[in-house]
Amino acid sequence: MALPAASKPEMCILVYDGRCRMCVTAKRGLERLESGQPGKQVRMIPYEGEEAKRLLGDLYRPGRPDAAYLVNQQGEVTRGLDAFLPLLPGLRGGRIMAGFFRLPLVKPIAYLLYTIVARSRYRLFGEIPPEGGPTNQQ
Repeated sequence: MALPAASKPEMCILVYDGRCRMCVTAKRGLERLESGQPGKQVRMIPYEGEEAKRLLGDLYRPGRPDAAYLVNQQGEVTRGLDAFLPLLPGLRGGRIMAGFFRLPLVKPIAYLLYTIVARSRYRLFGEIPPEGGPTNQQ
């Protein structure tokens, strides 16, 4: 899906679940891996924000997202594991990991694992409460 010209981002934007403890931890890890790299290639925003709602347009659904989203410079949106694969070459050690995904059966297994973890992430890792809200940790 492409966005209108006025809405196209200047860099890739990763839209993550800002209430999911695992997603926020992964975001912080990506930020650490990206630090020290010349020219930041991705900006990360929570799904719960107005910017994500505007960027995702018809793909946005109220409530918990079922996957992460990547909006590239052309305004095209990918989701799930496909949102992370284009980011790999820009990360330390990412080129090796990207090569690993070219091996037979690796990608199908990774898609399956992503789906399983995405469906169970709140039960497995817990939820970050909204500002001033009660904690829902497991």
